[in-house]
Amino acid sequence: MAEKRTDVRVENRTLSLSNLDKVLWPQDGYTKGDLIGYYSAVASAMLPYLENRPLTLERFPNGIGASSFFEKNAPQGMPAWVRRETLASPGGRRAKITYVLCNDAPTLIYLANLAAVVLHIWTSHVGSLDEPDFVLFDLDPDEACTLKTLATVALTLREALVSVGLAPLVKTSGGMGLHVVVPLERGHTYDQAKVFAELAARHVAGACGELVTLERRIAKRREGAVYIDYVQVGHGKTLVAPFSARARDGAPASWPLDWSEVEAFARSRTTVPADAFGKYTIRTVPKALKREGDRWSGRSWKRARLAASIERVRKRWR
Repeated sequence: MAEKRTDVRVENRTLSLSNLDKVLWPQDGYTKGDLIGYYSAVASAMLPYLENRPLTLERFPNGIGASSFFEKNAPQGMPAWVRRETLASPGGRRAKITYVLCNDAPTLIYLANLAAVVLHIWTSHVGSLDEPDFVLFDLDPDEACTLKTLATVALTLREALVSVGLAPLVKTSGGMGLHVVVPLERGHTYDQAKVFAELAARHVAGACGELVTLERRIAKRREGAVYIDYVQVGHGKTLVAPFSARARDGAPASWPLDWSEVEAFARSRTTVPADAFGKYTIRTVPKALKREGDRWSGRSWKRARLAASIERVRKRWR
């Protein structure tokens, strides 16, 4: 059967979009056209987090219930105007990878047309790839973990970071977890970020007791605990971009939160984290963005230097 194609104008580019009625979320009936519409609606807020960052695409050409694949190399046939950056493969292997850079709305829509549902970004930019822009803490709850436990751990982490002069931000992962980040000034190395992330994670683990695990092996983690992943900080490591859609029933999206919302989660009667985060979807996020704006933008993104905070850590986190 021939592809149904529709030509659209996005800024100064004409894009030929295919099979807009193809269903990507079978349970919900959301189509590729819905995905493209979503990324078009959030592009102005999302693009600052994508710009000049190497991307890994998570593509679902036949929907989220069918086979999928991660794609680091720029797909074949990509237009010449899509920016790319060829880099040595992370991990020291000799092979090189030509990454896509999503610096404008036409590129974002082009990627959505490829059924790139999830966009994973590096934590550094082209031109300063060895200097992270933020420290990432990935709070990954066990399936038996409650929303209250997850929120309690996140708030304990926030309190610890604030106590040493930092201004952390938080977002949903789009799944069950939370991402907490500390924006950094230029000039930090990944080694510095890793050292600090481990210090903070171990401090919170000590403060929260059995609510937290630092065990990387899933089979050995405590039931109901929150795994604080502090090693997802490094050259070539990625996270789900703010506002990225996710390949889960309900079509959730990664949504920047205000800390007051996390405080409300700690008091909520909702038990399952994914149920609470499920209200942030490709249907609801564009409206919420218009109503509330991006909680991570502007003055909220306060860049820090870790040296002073590490000195405070030595005095306070014993």
